[in-house]
Amino acid sequence: MNDLTRREFLSTVAGAAVGTTMAAHGSMWQAAIYPASATDSVAAKSVDTPLPSLIFPAPQHISASDSSFLLDSEAIIAVPKNATEQDYFLARSLAHELSDRFDRHLRVERVDSLDSARRTIVMGSTQNSLVQQCCTRMGINGDQLALGPEGYILQSNKNLVLIAGGDDRGAFWGFQSLRQLVCRQDHQISIRGVQVRDWPDKPFRGIYLFLPGRENIQYFRRFVRDYMALYKYNTLVMEIGASMRLDRHPELNAGWVEFARDCNYSCRNYPPDPFHNIEQNSSHQDTGDGAFLGKEEVADLARWVAKHHIELIPEIASFTHSYYLLTRYKALAAVPENKWPDIYCAANKDSYSLVCDVYDEFIDVLKPKMVHIGHDELFLPVNVSSTCRDEHIGELFGQDVKIVHDHLASRGVKTALWGDMLLESVRGRGMKKRKAPDGFTYSTPGGMTPEQVQRLIPKDCLIFNWFWEEHPGGEGGNAKLNENTLEQMGFQQVYGNFEPTITDYEARKQRPTLLGGAPSAWFATNENGFGKELQATFLGCSSILWTGHVPEPKTLSDQVQSMIPIIRRRLSGVVPPSQTETSIIPVDISTQFNFGSNIPELKITLPSTDTRTIRSATVPFDLKAISNRNSILVGTDGMQPSGLPKRVAGIPVGTAPISLIFLHASAKSASNTESFRIIWDQQDTADLLGWYEIVYEDGYVMTIPIRYGVNILEWDWQQRTAAPDQKRATYCYGADAVSIGNAENPVTFFALEWINPRLGKIIREVRLNGTTGFRGGSTEFDNNWGPVIQNNAVMLKAVSLVQKRS
Repeated sequence: MNDLTRREFLSTVAGAAVGTTMAAHGSMWQAAIYPASATDSVAAKSVDTPLPSLIFPAPQHISASDSSFLLDSEAIIAVPKNATEQDYFLARSLAHELSDRFDRHLRVERVDSLDSARRTIVMGSTQNSLVQQCCTRMGINGDQLALGPEGYILQSNKNLVLIAGGDDRGAFWGFQSLRQLVCRQDHQISIRGVQVRDWPDKPFRGIYLFLPGRENIQYFRRFVRDYMALYKYNTLVMEIGASMRLDRHPELNAGWVEFARDCNYSCRNYPPDPFHNIEQNSSHQDTGDGAFLGKEEVADLARWVAKHHIELIPEIASFTHSYYLLTRYKALAAVPENKWPDIYCAANKDSYSLVCDVYDEFIDVLKPKMVHIGHDELFLPVNVSSTCRDEHIGELFGQDVKIVHDHLASRGVKTALWGDMLLESVRGRGMKKRKAPDGFTYSTPGGMTPEQVQRLIPKDCLIFNWFWEEHPGGEGGNAKLNENTLEQMGFQQVYGNFEPTITDYEARKQRPTLLGGAPSAWFATNENGFGKELQATFLGCSSILWTGHVPEPKTLSDQVQSMIPIIRRRLSGVVPPSQTETSIIPVDISTQFNFGSNIPELKITLPSTDTRTIRSATVPFDLKAISNRNSILVGTDGMQPSGLPKRVAGIPVGTAPISLIFLHASAKSASNTESFRIIWDQQDTADLLGWYEIVYEDGYVMTIPIRYGVNILEWDWQQRTAAPDQKRATYCYGADAVSIGNAENPVTFFALEWINPRLGKIIREVRLNGTTGFRGGSTEFDNNWGPVIQNNAVMLKAVSLVQKRS
């Protein structure tokens, strides 16, 4: 059996890569992309939002109460006189949320007892004396409060809002649900009246990502507070490598920067000049954005994570994926002939002086309860080096895990690792013969034998199982059998690289040793990649791990797209003008219409669409038709000329707007590959179909790239997500879906808002261009571009603008 690598696994289960937003300052897109269809000026839920959609992930039990709680100057947030730091944290967090997002400024007051004449919000665990009073007042008894770890009760009515957590974490998750219950109507802000009893299905709900670089620290903080916490993730597994300053080994930081530059500047996902061109591990050179943070910066991020009731598990890889350890220590490498070795010699005891030094420094800074030690994807060409005697590789692997485990245990830290080497069903049995591209023959190891696992691997290690996907008759063996084997070996496990595509989960989750799961981001931590390709994965897994149920792809797709405006605003940290301004008008672009509904060059005919002015939330769009023409179209030339116009100029503006909102769609689907396909050029992992040119009166030109899945999808997106073979949720992060067809013949265009960075400067015109011969990321695991894309077209239906204030 061939060994299954994590990268091969990812190629079969990675979700569709989709949409992004980037702020104008420092943006690779040179454009600000924000929502055009949020429900009101603060992107709050409406009072008409259906009850099941109010809170995500959906609570175990929710029902409506008789009335909502008005948030005005008379309402207060109450804490007891003996309030704990957690009580104050919840109160301050709610006060800040209401002030920052809704212009409501509630006081936090210390009280001995509740005043029935005052409208009051009370939050805390059942140890909080005011919570106890509220429970008595509302008739909530002990049996109702017995929800288990992380459970909570949330009740809101006209006079009182209560969050009663079974523990501090439960109270915190109740607060996250409360954040989602705020709604606006007729200039009033209120909390929907509900009764909620809720608890998680699984105790381990994590996300795997890379330590952010310095420019992405603020995004990371927002991601933790306004995404992970909001959607009830409780664990963050963070790969760090040498992206933290190491005082004991500063040479590793310098080596790491040089390594990342060599990979990026040679345009490679994998390091140059491997021994006989033999496959090496993924480089992960975008950890820390290819640089490193100071210790206090990393410690501050750890404190921020812990503050939001999320456990930080640093991944500090050893043995495999050890580039960062060996950039200045080739003598310790298993294959020192590599320009950049990735595996150290486990037979060399000197390796462990370095490894333990590095672990100790991270432990001193982060003070973790658990460390993930990696140990996956052992691509080692065995016994090819004269300096490393590694022919008994199964023994060496197990001994290495034991040495690292025992060192961590001596510091009071538990161990987690990837589990592929523990299963012959995944890695194969015994040594496997290989041939390098130059004809050199060598052997690579299969999995450890069951006897070796039993003897060498401590059973208190938490195993990350990334081989959970069923591949009948294919690589990786039987996924359910793999899970059972790990359990019979005595391990607890979590699903790593988790995806909402898992099958038969309702039965598989019953396994007592399965603690939960963690989807993964195998690229730099930034809004670009997380936005365009991971929202459906992250939200889908959050829902599975909390509720215990797997959503249908179309249901998840629709839900994610509906949540995108609020998510985008929270993660970008910027409020788009269309949500704050009242003067928004359509632009008449009909003089440049060049196509109707029929595009014979692409064999596409669109169904009939609206031909009137419609509104998407606050934005009006004029969908008029002139002489059977209703849109501006430019072609995207792929493998051959499309026969369509490549450029349309003279789209009039003639004013100085705050923002422009483009209503557009692509004629066909395109590609949006994972960000790790082109690490050195992440933006081009999404097909570039065209671009807008913003032409100012003074001649200056700015461009807005049009990228598939980033800020545009195809017009028949709704039909595509409904197809029986569409197994993955699709969505667009950087633009909002606007329906312009009907239920029988759905047509969807996407509203992209661009913020004018030159306020007060008149824009003379907009030009629309199509690309020629674009190549995106290869779908193989190599250092190459993919093929030239297929022909396509960009269709612009309407443009609206936000006027400057008078």
